Amino acid sequence: MTKIPRPFTHIDTWVFDLDNTLYPHHVNLWQQVDARIGEFVGSYLHVSAEEARRIQKDYYRRYGTTMRGMMTEHGVRADDFLAYVHQIDHSPLQPNPAMGAAIAKLPGRKLILTNGSTDHADAVLARLGIGSHFEAVFDIIAAELEPKPAPQTYQKFLGLHGVDPQKSAMFEDLARNLVVPHQLGMTTVLVVPDGIKEVVREDWELEGRDAAHVDYVTDDLTGFLQRLV
Repeated sequence: MTKIPRPFTHIDTWVFDLDNTLYPHHVNLWQQVDARIGEFVGSYLHVSAEEARRIQKDYYRRYGTTMRGMMTEHGVRADDFLAYVHQIDHSPLQPNPAMGAAIAKLPGRKLILTNGSTDHADAVLARLGIGSHFEAVFDIIAAELEPKPAPQTYQKFLGLHGVDPQKSAMFEDLARNLVVPHQLGMTTVLVVPDGIKEVVREDWELEGRDAAHVDYVTDDLTGFLQRLV
């Protein structure tokens, strides 16, 4: 049976993930965060870099974020974790006026839904030069430290911002984070690497582009948005 993707004609709210979605995977900004997370885990648990890496990725898969795993298993304070891992160099990000113009033309509201912090989101949006187009950022603190893909996180987001999922679209780089949005009625878009430049991702992070809960797949978010308006 052919999958018929949901349309965009009825959309009045546009929801975007942040990292590896609003900027290309190959910028590898998240690689810096990833390295900082490994350092934090190793230092906190007094284990080798190799063991820290194993724990980091295990918690990421099982809990949605390494931070959630560290909080649950070891009592880590979220503030300490976030403050450390987001001390990165945002300079690899370049302004993207074309994306900003495309986002500005989308009819309705634009919101950010991220497992990162608002401080990190603000820094990313400022470097891209697109922050003025977004009404609000819903971050891991607003989610009460429960990351995507937890169903309650999406419900909190929808409730806080008065969003009707049946009239919303969600853009994400992880297919698993689109399962619940699709179930709720959102039109879903998976943003993937362009296949040309090298990216640092786990194999499972790149899976799911053929999944039933993914309506559209793009390796060029700016171009995709331009074609919508």
